[in-house]
Amino acid sequence: MSSLEILKSVYKPYRYTLNKNVTIVESTSGKFVVKKQQKDLFSLFNYLENRGFNNYPEIIKNYRNEENVFEYLEEENIPKEQKLIDLAELLASLHNKTVYYKKVSIDDYKEIYESIGNNISYLSNYYESLFLSTCKEEYLSPGKYLFSRNYYKFRECLNFCKEELDLWYDLVKEKDQARVAIVHNNLSLDHFIETRDKTALISWDAYKTDTPIIDFIHLYHTEYLNLDFTPFMEKYFNTFELLDYERKLLFILISLPLYFEFQEKEFLNTKVVKENVSYIHITEKLIGPYYSGEQKE
Repeated sequence: MSSLEILKSVYKPYRYTLNKNVTIVESTSGKFVVKKQQKDLFSLFNYLENRGFNNYPEIIKNYRNEENVFEYLEEENIPKEQKLIDLAELLASLHNKTVYYKKVSIDDYKEIYESIGNNISYLSNYYESLFLSTCKEEYLSPGKYLFSRNYYKFRECLNFCKEELDLWYDLVKEKDQARVAIVHNNLSLDHFIETRDKTALISWDAYKTDTPIIDFIHLYHTEYLNLDFTPFMEKYFNTFELLDYERKLLFILISLPLYFEFQEKEFLNTKVVKENVSYIHITEKLIGPYYSGEQKE
């Protein structure tokens, strides 16, 4: 018997609503969310509760380690700007309450250094070849014209990332520890619910123990065009202070230009190019104040 069949017999539901990968069940006993289990969330939630963090949906029932039934959280209508600040506070709380130092080797940091460095080299070569190809054309499409006009920003951005990466490696190459915490690893405003009585992160299926900056990066990549992250960053940093090398790595990773490619032969999507150029300018403005007079121009 499936979990929905069991729910049907126990709670007498009168409505089912499919929403992406979950089923919302409405019954005379209340509202529930049924979702296929990807990870052992019981163990995670028990750990979080022991650490003093209970901002997650309660698991009402687990069926044969296959599906979880969660409480349904009815979200309040809150402006996105306020919701983003509230999320910063909650995220900082999660990281504060689960952070600890993990033993690492120089090879661990070297692997990160080489991986990011290879990515920078690839993007540098890719954008340069794309720019050189536009120089050979007499008439450019709007997308190619926009890119060629702003190519210098891509080049400056990647040079900045390369310089900062070398500085980051100088900071960590002698370290034998790294801070890690529980990270949601799929953070978005859609996965943050505020009700009258509770704030909660939902959709924990991708959670892991890793550097806290992962959550910031994922959220930023999904919302940079929609919201100003300055208040978010101020709130988060004031509540969970990143170490110098953590913050530098965060700024490197969010400064990397977003990769885009030809959608068709000899064609660049103007909207995509525009968003990528905007991403560079928005990120420069966001992190500039943290460079104490050495802001990127």
